[in-house]
Amino acid sequence: MVQHPYVLYPSREAWMEHFRDGIGASEAAAVLGVSPWKSNVALWEEKVGLTVPEDIGDKPYVRYGTEAEPLLRELFALDHPEYDMSFTPFLVYHHPDKPYITCTPDGELVERATGARGGLEIKTTEIMSALDWERWKGQIPDYYYAQVCQQMLAAGWEFVELLAQLKYTTADGDDRKETRHYRIDRADALADIRMVEEGDDDFWRCVQERRKPPLKIRLPSGPRTRGDFL
Repeated sequence: MVQHPYVLYPSREAWMEHFRDGIGASEAAAVLGVSPWKSNVALWEEKVGLTVPEDIGDKPYVRYGTEAEPLLRELFALDHPEYDMSFTPFLVYHHPDKPYITCTPDGELVERATGARGGLEIKTTEIMSALDWERWKGQIPDYYYAQVCQQMLAAGWEFVELLAQLKYTTADGDDRKETRHYRIDRADALADIRMVEEGDDDFWRCVQERRKPPLKIRLPSGPRTRGDFL
C-alpha cells in the first residue's frame, strides 16, 4: 500500500495547533459519540472556536502516560522482534484525499516476514469497575477501537498493534499493573473503517459550514463485537 502523506511538526506547541484544522485519531470516538470524555457537540464547539480545548498535559495521569510511553515502546520492541519499529515525535499522517483525517503514531511497524506496514498505539489506563474489565475482555474498548480505525484510515496501515498497561487495585488493596497487547488487522475492520470515514466526513462538513451537529450519545454497554460499535 502506498504511504500516505505526513507532516513533521517542530514542537509540541506546533503539533497541538494542527488539531484546529482537522480530526485527530484520538478525537474519532467523540465524533462518533462513543467517547466517555467528550461529546461530538463539545468537539464541534472547539473546532469552530466557540470554546478552547483544555490543555490536560499537566494532569498526573497524562504525565504518567507520557513518561511511560517510551518504556512501553521499548518493551514492545523486545517482546516482538518480528517487527522493525521506528518512532518520530510530532509526526502526523493525513489522508491523501481528505487531509482533515489525521493520526499521530506512537510508533511505526514493519512486519519483517511480509513487509506489511502498521502502527503502534500505547495506552495506560486505570480499571475502576467490572464494566471496565468487560471492555478489555478479548478486545479493546469502543473509544480506542474508533481511534485505531482512524489510524489505519489516515496512515494507510495494514494493521495496528495496541499495547495497553492496565492499572487496578485488588480486593486486598494491592496496586497492580497488567500489560496486554492486541492486533487489529485492516482486512478485519474494513466496514468499521468506512463508518469512521463517513462519520468524519459528516462532522467536518458541519465544522466547515458552522452547523451544529446532532448530539450523538451511546450509553455504556457490554463487550463490543467487531462491526457493531457504531
